[in-house]
Amino acid sequence: MYFFVDNLSLLDLGLTSTIVPQLLANLWGPEKIIASWECITQLYIFSWTACSECALLAVMAIDRYVVICQPLQYTLIMHPWVCVQMAAASWSSGLASSLLHDTLTLQLPFCGHHTLDHFFCEVPVLIKLACGDATANELTLAIGAIPFSGMAPLMVVIFYIFIARAVLKFPSAEGRHKALSTCSSHLLVVTMYFGPAIYMYLQPPANHTQAKFMSFFYCINTPVLNPLIYTLRNKDVQTAWKRILQSQDQVRSLEAR
Repeated sequence: MYFFVDNLSLLDLGLTSTIVPQLLANLWGPEKIIASWECITQLYIFSWTACSECALLAVMAIDRYVVICQPLQYTLIMHPWVCVQMAAASWSSGLASSLLHDTLTLQLPFCGHHTLDHFFCEVPVLIKLACGDATANELTLAIGAIPFSGMAPLMVVIFYIFIARAVLKFPSAEGRHKALSTCSSHLLVVTMYFGPAIYMYLQPPANHTQAKFMSFFYCINTPVLNPLIYTLRNKDVQTAWKRILQSQDQVRSLEAR
């Protein structure tokens, strides 16, 4: 589990570090501009990390399924080398998607003044800036999004249905609670990531402003909150927080005296 969480943290770091610095510079700087090379770099890295995270969240659902439904065979099924291969497949699939769609998008003709009505550079926004026929690009983007925005969340739902069926068969309430607690962090992250993303891409073009802020949420807020979600569920972290709070209470009581 922690191996996949480490990979998720790296993807979140890449996602936010690609967008946030330029975003802050545009918000606070006198000129709200982005250089062409910066936009291209942002485009490739954002697409790579975002798609890879979709695939990785589906892989983590498989990991949770094996933990709950096959606990005695977990170390055999989820061998370290198997975990490495699954993580590598997630990163590779995201990279392949990024190279395909971003390269096709950058080959479109762009003319006139380039004004991005968005917080950062991404494929749908650049396609709208093209002054040529982008029908093929839109079709390719729609088809290419199916594995990440369609199949990945569907896999998560299917595996959690299997998990729910297995948990309901547990004889004790404590066992059911422990199993659900094991999956709660991943479920919350999946909901926060896929929910706004799917909602944004299902919106009609007229709701561009709303979709823009939804993309801001899942691209920045969700990666920032992911470490808190996973660490606050950790027993060691909870124990450390309790000690800190208890020590603060003791200091306050001494000061009151």
